Amino acid sequence: MGKPEPVDLIHLADATGGRCVVRVTGRHQPGVLPGHDTLRADVLVSTDFVDARLDLFLSQRDLSTWAQHLEGLAPGGTAEIGGDRGLQLGLRVNEDRSLSVTVHAPDRFSALFAIQPDDDWAQDHGARLERVRQVWPGEVVEAAPMVYEWSPVRGG
Repeated sequence: MGKPEPVDLIHLADATGGRCVVRVTGRHQPGVLPGHDTLRADVLVSTDFVDARLDLFLSQRDLSTWAQHLEGLAPGGTAEIGGDRGLQLGLRVNEDRSLSVTVHAPDRFSALFAIQPDDDWAQDHGARLERVRQVWPGEVVEAAPMVYEWSPVRGG
C-alpha cells in the first residue's frame, strides 16, 4: 500500500482569487508513539497582497474541536484550528455570510482577509473532515497520563 494522497481539510476560495487551504499531507511520525496520530499539513494562503505556505501540525483533538466549531456555525460565529503549538487559523462568519479569515504564525506571519465562499461551505468542510479521518484514523490511545499505546482497532 502506497502513501495516501494529500487531503484538503479546508479549501476556501472565491471569485476574487482569495484562497485558504489546509492540505493534510500525512502523519508527522508514522509508527512512533505518541506522534503517530499527529498530522502534518500545509497552510496555503493566497490573496492580492500575500502568497504564503506555512506548516501546521494537527492532533486528533484539533480535528474534534474543528468538528464542534463547524456545527451550527452562523453569522457572528467563529471556528478555529491549531494554535496550541504554533500556527492558528480562525474563521468568523460575517452578517453577509462572507468569512473573515485570520492566519497567525507567532513571530513569522499574520494576515486577515475576507473570502466569499459557496453557501454550503460548512457542510462541505464537514465531509472534508470525515475524509481526513478515514485516511488517517486515530490509532493511539492515552492509557494513563503521558502513557500511550496502540488502539485495539489499529489497522496494521
